[in-house]
Amino acid sequence: MCGIVGYVGKSPVIPILVDGLSKLEYRGYDSAGVAYIEKGKVLIQKNKGRLENLENVLKDMDIKSTVGIGHTRWATHGKPSELNAHPHSNNSGSIAVIHNGIIENYMKLKEWLEQENGSVFLSETDTEVIAHLVDYYYHGDLMDAVYKAVDKMRGAYAIGVICSEEPDKMVAVRKDSPLIVGLGTDGNLIASDIPALLKYTRDVYMIENDEVILLKADYVQIFDALGNEIKREPFKVTWDVESAEKEGFEHFTIKEIFEQPKGIRETFSRRYSDGVLDIEGLNLTEEYLRGIDRINIVACGTAYHAGLIGKKLIEDIVGIPVDIDIASEYRYRCPFVNEKVLFIAVSQSGETIDTLKSMREAKRKGARVLSICNVVGSSVARDSDDVFYTWAGPEIGVASTKAYTTQLTAFYLLAIKMGMLLGVVDDKRFAELMDDLAKVPEQIQQILENEGMIQKLAYEEHMNEHIFFIGRERDLDTAFEASLKLKEISYINTFAVAAGELKHGTIALVEDNTMVFAIATQKHLYEKMMSNIKEVKARGAHVVAVVMEDGEGADNGDLRKVVDHVITIPRNNAFLIPILSIIPFQLFAYYVSVARGNDVDKPRNLAKSVTVE
Repeated sequence: MCGIVGYVGKSPVIPILVDGLSKLEYRGYDSAGVAYIEKGKVLIQKNKGRLENLENVLKDMDIKSTVGIGHTRWATHGKPSELNAHPHSNNSGSIAVIHNGIIENYMKLKEWLEQENGSVFLSETDTEVIAHLVDYYYHGDLMDAVYKAVDKMRGAYAIGVICSEEPDKMVAVRKDSPLIVGLGTDGNLIASDIPALLKYTRDVYMIENDEVILLKADYVQIFDALGNEIKREPFKVTWDVESAEKEGFEHFTIKEIFEQPKGIRETFSRRYSDGVLDIEGLNLTEEYLRGIDRINIVACGTAYHAGLIGKKLIEDIVGIPVDIDIASEYRYRCPFVNEKVLFIAVSQSGETIDTLKSMREAKRKGARVLSICNVVGSSVARDSDDVFYTWAGPEIGVASTKAYTTQLTAFYLLAIKMGMLLGVVDDKRFAELMDDLAKVPEQIQQILENEGMIQKLAYEEHMNEHIFFIGRERDLDTAFEASLKLKEISYINTFAVAAGELKHGTIALVEDNTMVFAIATQKHLYEKMMSNIKEVKARGAHVVAVVMEDGEGADNGDLRKVVDHVITIPRNNAFLIPILSIIPFQLFAYYVSVARGNDVDKPRNLAKSVTVE
C-alpha cells in the first residue's frame, strides 16, 4: 500500500521522483523519502508526513544526480517517523532500498543478520532487512546480490535497489505487489502505478511475479527467477495524464463522483452496439455454463459490496446459485471449489493481495477465474481466464466511487450475457434491460445536478457522530456501501444494518436525534420498511428516506408524514436501482468530510490499493 518510483537516466532525478511520488501519494502518505547517487555516495532524504514536507526540504538542495529511488509510505511495521520512512540502507550507506509489501520472515532474517553480519538496525521496519540482506550478499554484482537476497525472503514485495559501487544502474524485483517499468526517451523508470510515469512515457512493461529487472539509462532487461532473460513487448498506455488530474474540482473524490455518467456510458457502450452485446475478454459458452454448479464471487471492501449486488443480479436473471466471500476470509474457510465453479474476482486496482491469493487458490483447485477489474494489465487481469474491464478511468480518491458503479454495470451486463447464453433472457427482455441501462448515465446526472439539498443536509449533520443506514434486500447492500463511504472519509462511527434486524439488538442504540438513512426503493418491501422507520422514529431518530420518484416515496403522503427528509431518485428497473441509489450517499459523505475539514482524498490510516494481507 506504499508507492515506489525510481529513475536511471540523463535528467536530474529529484524532480522526476517528486513528480512521480505526487501521483502515488494516494497509496500512502505517512512519510516520504528519496535516495540518490551523487559523487560516489548514496544520499538519503526522508521526512515524516505528507510529500510536501519532503519537497520543501529538497527544493533548497542543489542535487545533480540522475539516478535515484523514491517512496511514499503507508505504515505497516513501525509508526510513521523519519527513522521508519523509506528508503532504507545498509550500515555503510552504500545500498538503498525502497519496498512496497510485507516481508513475512523479516524477524528471523533480522536476527540472523545481526549474528552473521553484525548488522545494526535503526528502524522498526521489515524493509531495512532487505538492505542489509542485499549488503550481506554483495560482492561487486548488485544483480547477483538481489537474486540471493530475494531467495531468502518470504512475503509480498516490489523493491527497487541502488548501490554506490554501481552508480549507473538500478535493480528491481516483483512478487505479489504491483510494479511497472517505463521506457523513457532519456532514461528508464520503475513505479507502482501508471500515473507516476505518464509525464515521461506511454510505453511500459507490466512486470510479472518473480521477475528481476535491470535498468540503465539506455536499456532495460527483464529476467526470470532463474536468471534467464525475457523478451516482452511494451504495453502502450492510451489514456491521458489529464484524466488523472483534478481538472478544476476541489478534490479527486468529487471529480470522480461526477465522472460516473461517463464511466458507466463507456463500460456500456464499448460492449453494446446495434443491438448486440459483445464483451471482449469474456469467452463463456452455453456448454460451460450448463456444466457448472455454482459461482463464487470474492472481493474486498467496496468491491465486495458490488459483489453482494452482483450475486442477486446473477441469481435473479440467470438462475445460477452464487456464494460471495470477503477475500481475506475466503482461503481460510476451506471453500468447496472445483472445476464446476466459476470464480469471479472483483478488484478496482487489480492488485488487491487478498483477492489475488484467493483467485490463485481457486484456480489451483480447478475453477475458471473471471475478473471484473479497472486496470488493464494488472495482476488480477493477467491471472484470469476471462476479464471484464470496467472503463471508469483512473480513480485517485481513496474512497471508491466510480469504480463501484462501473462494477455494478459490469455485473448487470455479465448477468444479461449469461442469461442470453442459457436462453433465459429472450430478445424482448434483452432489449428492455439494455434500454433501461442506457438511461442510467442521464439519471445519475439528474441526481448530481440536484446535489444542493444533499450538500445542505451534510452541513447540517456533519457533527453528528452516530449515523445508521437501514434497508432490505438490495437496499441493504447499498446501505453497506453508503456506510463505508461515510466512515472512510468522515471518520463518523456509522454502520449499516438489515432493517428487519433492528429489533434484534441494534435498536437499543437509537435515541433522540440519532440520524437514520432508510433506503426504501422496492415496492414489495415498502410496507415492511415503513414499519421499521416508525420503530426508529418512535425512539427519537431523525430519519432521511431514499425512495424512487412516483409512488413509493416522493408522492406518498404516509411516508412524508413519518420521515424528516425525502431524497428521490429516478425510476428504473429494480436491477439498476443500486447504481442510482448510492449517488446521494457518495455526495453526502463527501460534503460531510469537507465540512469537518478532513483531507477527503487521503483519509487517515487508509491507502488506495491494499497490497498487503
